[in-house]
Amino acid sequence: MSDEVREPIEGDGYAVGNIDGMGEGYGFRKIRRVLDVQEVGVNAIVLPGGIETGFHFHDEQEELYFVHAGRIEFEFGDGKRFVLGAGGVARVDPATHRKVRNVGSGDAVYLVVGAKGGYVGRDGRVPPGEERLAGPHNAATSS
Repeated sequence: MSDEVREPIEGDGYAVGNIDGMGEGYGFRKIRRVLDVQEVGVNAIVLPGGIETGFHFHDEQEELYFVHAGRIEFEFGDGKRFVLGAGGVARVDPATHRKVRNVGSGDAVYLVVGAKGGYVGRDGRVPPGEERLAGPHNAATSS
C-alpha cells in the first residue's frame, strides 16, 4: 500500500495532492494552480467559525460548492438561506448573488468548482483487459 499523499505530485497525465499541502491558515487553497487543472476553476476554502465571505457573483461561470467539513450557510440574492453540513452541495448560476457564512464554532472547509461551456456527457471508458469494479451488489460491468 502506498503512503498517503500530502504534498502535490505530478505524473504522466495526472496530479495528486492534499489541500493541507496547498497552504496554511485560513483562505484559499489554489487547487487549479497547484494541480495544473486546465478545464475548470477549482479551489478549497478554509473559513473560521462565525466568518462570512460577503456577496459575489460571476459574469460567466456556474459554480458548484461541496462542503467537506463544518457547517456553512449560503445566502442568495433573493434573501433565502440554506445551511449545509459535510457532504452538502449547492449549484449557483453565474449572475446569482451568493455569500457563505461559517455557522459552526470550528473551521469549515468547502470546495468550489467553476466552469462554463457545458457538460461533455458520459465519455468514461474501461481500457481493454480491465473490468470495472462492482459496488455493493458485486455486479462487474465493463461499459
